Amino acid sequence: MKDGQEGNRERVNRAKLYQLVLFPMNNGATNVYYILTMNFIAYYANGVLGLFLMFATTMVTVMRLFDAVTDPIIGALIDRTSTRFGKFRPYMVLGNVIMIVSSTLLYFGTRIISDDISWLKYMCFVLFYALYVIGYTFQTACTRSGQTCLTNDPNQRPLFTVFNTLASLISMGLVQFLAPILSGRLGGYNSAAFFDFMIPLAMIVSAVLTLLAVVGIWEKDRTEFFGVGGQQEKTKLAEYLAILKANRQLQRLMVAGAGCKLAFSIATNMTVLCMLYGAMMGNYGMLYLPMMVVGYVFSVPFFLLTVRTSQKHGQKASLVRYTKLALVMYVGVLVLLSLWRQKSPAVQLGFWPLNVYTALFVLFFGIGYGAYYATADMSIPMVADCSDYETYRSGKYIPGIMGTLFSLVDKLVSSLGSTIVGIALALIGIHTLPDGNTPYAAGMHVVVILLFCVVPMLAWVAALIAMRGYTLTGARMKEIQAVNAARKDAIAGGMSLSEAMEKIS
Repeated sequence: MKDGQEGNRERVNRAKLYQLVLFPMNNGATNVYYILTMNFIAYYANGVLGLFLMFATTMVTVMRLFDAVTDPIIGALIDRTSTRFGKFRPYMVLGNVIMIVSSTLLYFGTRIISDDISWLKYMCFVLFYALYVIGYTFQTACTRSGQTCLTNDPNQRPLFTVFNTLASLISMGLVQFLAPILSGRLGGYNSAAFFDFMIPLAMIVSAVLTLLAVVGIWEKDRTEFFGVGGQQEKTKLAEYLAILKANRQLQRLMVAGAGCKLAFSIATNMTVLCMLYGAMMGNYGMLYLPMMVVGYVFSVPFFLLTVRTSQKHGQKASLVRYTKLALVMYVGVLVLLSLWRQKSPAVQLGFWPLNVYTALFVLFFGIGYGAYYATADMSIPMVADCSDYETYRSGKYIPGIMGTLFSLVDKLVSSLGSTIVGIALALIGIHTLPDGNTPYAAGMHVVVILLFCVVPMLAWVAALIAMRGYTLTGARMKEIQAVNAARKDAIAGGMSLSEAMEKIS
């Protein structure tokens, strides 16, 4: 470092504990809608509205693609925004309001349309779904971009993953826990009564979590915490491709994050789990929730380990280490599912009486899922590292576009999830989405093995390959933050951005 700026190496922007806990609730607020949409909207379209199955499953993909396309546009808007209410808070609140309105229209308004004018039902479903996507993108874009002003302390950023997962457990976990219980009492996932309960609940939970997140970022959503100069960037849309091309770290993170997101969206798809625990194992009601709890219980020690590893060696080291462990454990899951035979007690999941097959499945699945789940959202704080790296590299503070460029590729890939599941079902002759009561059909065994095991394993391999060239280690991020801090001080003292970029490195 030059010009006597050595003393700035230790100056970082740190968040208070309550801010670290509350701001990730923004992700929980959007995730409660995400899990309902990804897992159940096809059931609603097909079972409640009577729309064609392939249309229902394909629309999930189409709207996810639309979500991806809107991401960079909204990211640019965030980067250009400067109001007395901050940069991020307006989009968080507006996004949540739009989702409340659109969900009301989508899940309740479409039902009053007569079957005699089915074309209008199809059209309104698409329009209301698109409106929901816009609101979702408004709010979810702030999760990745807002954390850049919350903290840049390499020891604090790994904590975001822990609190983000806690927020997801509150939102997604609530839906995943209640859904199988309520489906049995309210007529299944294809019933209107199921959505009459779940959608209002999601609205209330999401609104409360949004309020908490706004409180969490309130003090940090100010220009003095934005970049090295505190100015609003006026980056043109045409420049974004050049930024993406130059930022190799973000490229590699995109490959790792998008692949894992696709794997997660398929392996945890409700249809896949219904086939595994219901059709194959024959006891969805007694297996789905216990196995979900197993995954969460095994995740707890891994959360502690990932934070410790990230603080000591950086987030890359943590992601690579525990992804490798998940990959090894899922080899065991793959072997066990390959051994499964219909109506064979020796190779069936059953918690009572406990058998060897169940014990091994719980062990391999629990450790594998726990290791992966603890790192599933690690890409979020790593995007913040890439954003800080971009500020270091070019001097631009553009967290909105950095986060949404990542989301664009993430969503383009993960949008294939529901379509892949729908195509797999069509190939084995199933035209109605299976639920917990669907009987076993020929071909389900192979489909479950591919979607539950093989796809995640391939994604983890791709992530590990991508991370080999990722250079933002813990030590490197400390150097970058120190340089950014020194440049910020120099600019505050009257130096121009270009001069600070040239003299301080």
